[in-house]
Amino acid sequence: MYIREATLSDISAMQIVRRAVRENALSDPTRISDEDYVDFLTSRGKGWVAIENGEVNGFAIADLQEHNIWALFVHPDHEAKGIGLALHDQMLNWYFSQTNTTVWLSTAPGTRAERFYHKAGWTLTGYYGQGELRFEISSKVWKTLHQ
Repeated sequence: MYIREATLSDISAMQIVRRAVRENALSDPTRISDEDYVDFLTSRGKGWVAIENGEVNGFAIADLQEHNIWALFVHPDHEAKGIGLALHDQMLNWYFSQTNTTVWLSTAPGTRAERFYHKAGWTLTGYYGQGELRFEISSKVWKTLHQ
């Protein structure tokens, strides 16, 4: 498995991964369009894909405009292989090389993602949207954890 920067040609594969997840599934898969990915990859931030045997098995996208993690997803057939952590670390290393602004994300409560973010050093700061948990991590905490 290796990680590389996402390109526009990866969007269809990222959509497949996003729609395959069992937790944090979209109630309306058409809500996230290819154009949304284009915007996040070309003007709002940056993304990465995890590749194994020529296939995208996971992806992550950071949004510099809203200081938010827009996406971090691993295909269910490839969970528990370290892909999520590798994408997470690549993304946050890049994010904090661009800004020292605290980054946030939201996820559904009671999920593996919630446990993942706690373990990775994120702080639960409250709720977001319709009952999702809001997590934050600062540059200082990130750099302390990864020196």
